[in-house]
Amino acid sequence: MVKQQAGLLGELKVLDLSRVLAGPYCAQLLADLGAQVIKVESPAGGDENRAWGTKNDEGMTCNFSSVNRGKRSITLNLKSPSAQTVLTRLIEQADVVIQSFLPETATKLGVDYERIKALNARAIYCSVSGYGIKGDLVNKPGYDLTMQAFSGVMSTTGYEGEKPVRIGISTIDMTTGLTAFGGVMTALHARQQGHGGSSVYVSLLETAVTLLGYHAVTWLEKGVLPRREGSGVLHLTPYQAFMCKDGYLLAGATNDAAWRRFAKALGEPQLADDPRFLGNDDRLNNRETLVGLLEAKFATQTTAYWTKRFEANDVAVAPLQTLDQVMTHPQVLANDMVVEAVTNKGRKAKLLGMPFKLSSHAGPSTKQAPDLGEDTLDVLKELNFTDKEIADLRASGAL
Repeated sequence: MVKQQAGLLGELKVLDLSRVLAGPYCAQLLADLGAQVIKVESPAGGDENRAWGTKNDEGMTCNFSSVNRGKRSITLNLKSPSAQTVLTRLIEQADVVIQSFLPETATKLGVDYERIKALNARAIYCSVSGYGIKGDLVNKPGYDLTMQAFSGVMSTTGYEGEKPVRIGISTIDMTTGLTAFGGVMTALHARQQGHGGSSVYVSLLETAVTLLGYHAVTWLEKGVLPRREGSGVLHLTPYQAFMCKDGYLLAGATNDAAWRRFAKALGEPQLADDPRFLGNDDRLNNRETLVGLLEAKFATQTTAYWTKRFEANDVAVAPLQTLDQVMTHPQVLANDMVVEAVTNKGRKAKLLGMPFKLSSHAGPSTKQAPDLGEDTLDVLKELNFTDKEIADLRASGAL
């Protein structure tokens, strides 16, 4: 078994009862900082994320390994009465408890806040839900894609008049994990200041509504609904993807001075003096005409050609890269966003780095995500269960 490296949170004990992406990602960030994270999974297949997506060379799905690095895994059938003895001991020694069950399910399984608080008043309790802890939908399951639809995020994505389009990444799930991490760290700081344990509630719905940002505020203030904007934005032009000889390039003018530089880089400086395009409002009023002119010009050269010219004129520009280009790009590698973790078989697996860096921390965990239940026996012995008690637990179906 590969040992976890020491880190800033090395004394912190985390009980991860969550599944899929949001909760597990929060727990992974804690593990990356050195926390001792125990992931509790059902004996019947474990976290469903273990069954989703492409498998690595050792049979583990990349979906699962992407958010469970640095953890230990035990299996525990929380529906079994005898499993509650194990759960109680795990809760009593935990600094942080993360769970993503529906509220009514959490209560049935004994992982609701009131029980956690009664067993361990110092614990930070983090609940990850779909629709929040108030209202008629509290017990409605939530997933990233369904929340893209429910929250209105999908109504802003794609092209006007065409079918709805999913954002290609699990933005809401992963951002909820980051939000949960921020909440947990805030609660830990408050505990250190003498405020004791507390609860942290996050949901996919609240994350998604927050991500609506200026779209939501524009409607709240002026009653203006957003429309699908394709690769561009409603309030600026030019600022979108243009087809070149060999692919797409995103280029934009974020203000009038940048527009003059844009026109110069394009080799059409006279466009900046055209009355139809002088100011941003003028350009918005004549967007279709302007975009048509620009598209014709961009199509005459390659993305590399235009990138060089626009960068030389200090204009916002970026080629539309595919994922293989991104994950091998020198800039991504220079910022340690591809890291290695060692599997139990000694293989070096490539995973994503952390989204923030600390000068006082060496980096993320070097331990790959665990196999299902690989640490069950070790953890039970650390909790002072005897061999006979462990055998009884297995016989009862708790493990």
